Amino acid sequence: MRRIAGILLGVLLIGGVVAAVVAGRGSGDTSTATKTVRGVIGSEKAEFFADPAVVKALAARGYTVRTETSGSWAMEQLALKGYDFAFPSSQAPADALAAKYHARQPLPRPFYSPLVVVARRSAAQVLAANGLAALDHGRGTLRMAAYLDAARHDRTWQQLEGASAHTELTGTLYIATTDPETSNSGALYLAAASYVAGGGRVAADDAGVDRTAPLMHKLISVQGAQQPSSDAAFRDFVSGAGNPLVLVYESQVAALLHDGHGVDDLTVLYPDTTANSDHTVVPLTRAGRDLGELLSTDPALRRLAVRHGFRPQGDTAEFTAATAAYTSYLNQKLTGVRQAPVPTSAVLHEMARRARNQGEN
Repeated sequence: MRRIAGILLGVLLIGGVVAAVVAGRGSGDTSTATKTVRGVIGSEKAEFFADPAVVKALAARGYTVRTETSGSWAMEQLALKGYDFAFPSSQAPADALAAKYHARQPLPRPFYSPLVVVARRSAAQVLAANGLAALDHGRGTLRMAAYLDAARHDRTWQQLEGASAHTELTGTLYIATTDPETSNSGALYLAAASYVAGGGRVAADDAGVDRTAPLMHKLISVQGAQQPSSDAAFRDFVSGAGNPLVLVYESQVAALLHDGHGVDDLTVLYPDTTANSDHTVVPLTRAGRDLGELLSTDPALRRLAVRHGFRPQGDTAEFTAATAAYTSYLNQKLTGVRQAPVPTSAVLHEMARRARNQGEN
C-alpha cells in the first residue's frame, strides 16, 4: 500500500508541475527568461542594461541579455562570432558593422542622444563673457564657429576676459573628448566641427578631409591622453577632476539628474551645431534583431530608456514629460541646435586618423 501511495503521489506531483507550466504558458506568464542574448555595447548604455528594472522588463519578455562594453568604432576590430548583436552609439559605425556582417537593413534604432558639453560654471561664464556661449540658468548654447576660431588661434583661458578671477582656468582652451579613432562621441565631435569649419559642407572625400585636417588635429592633439569612453570622461567630470569642458552625451546628464545626483558646479552647453548619436542595433542573429525591435517598441523599455536619459525615436512627448523638472539644465526641444550631417564611415575614419596623426596624408 505504501508503494502504491508513493507512486500515486509521484504522479500527482509530476502532474502538478506539468499543469503549472501549462497554466503559466496559457496565462501569458513570461516572467522567467527563456533566451540568453549576447551583445557588445557602447559604455554609455552599460547602466541601462545593468538596471534591475531593465533586467526584469527583458525577462518578462523572455530575454536574459549579457553585454560587454567597447568603443563604438573599436567594435569593427572585434571577433563577434557567437554574439547576437552589436550596439554602437551611432549609425556610422553601425552601418560599417552591418556591411561587414551582412546584417539586413533597416537596422533598429531604439533611441538617440545629442552631444553636449558639460562645463564648470566659471568656465561657462567666461565663455559667455567672450562671446563663445550664451547662457540661460544651468544650460546654454556653445557657439561653435566662435569656439573653433579660438581653437584655430590657440587661445588660452588667460587671454579671455574674466578668466583671471578663476585660478582653475589656465592653459589652452579646449573641449576634452574621447579618442575619435575608437569612440563614437569623439568621432561625432570631429564630424560637427569639420562641418562648421568647412562652411557648412560635409566632408565627402579626401579633399573634404584635407580642408579642415589642420584644425581637427589641433582639436585633438591639444588634449594629450584621451579617455577611451564617454562614461569614464563623464565620471571624471562629476568627481571634480579633469578639464572644465568635457564632451558627453545628453543622456548621461539627464540620467544623473533623474537619479538625484545633481552636480552643483554644472552648466550644460548645447553646441549650436552638433551631431545626434543614434544608438543603433546591428543584429548578428535573429534573436539580436528581435531584441533590437523590442527595445524600439516595448512601452516599458522605452520608459526605462527615458529614465536613463535617452530620447526614444519617434515620440518627443515621452522625454519631455520625464525631464520636465530639469529644464534649467536640459534643452528639451533642442531649440537653436542644428544637426550636422555625418560623413560616411570611411570618411570619418580617415578624418579621425588624420586628426590623431598631425593632419598628414
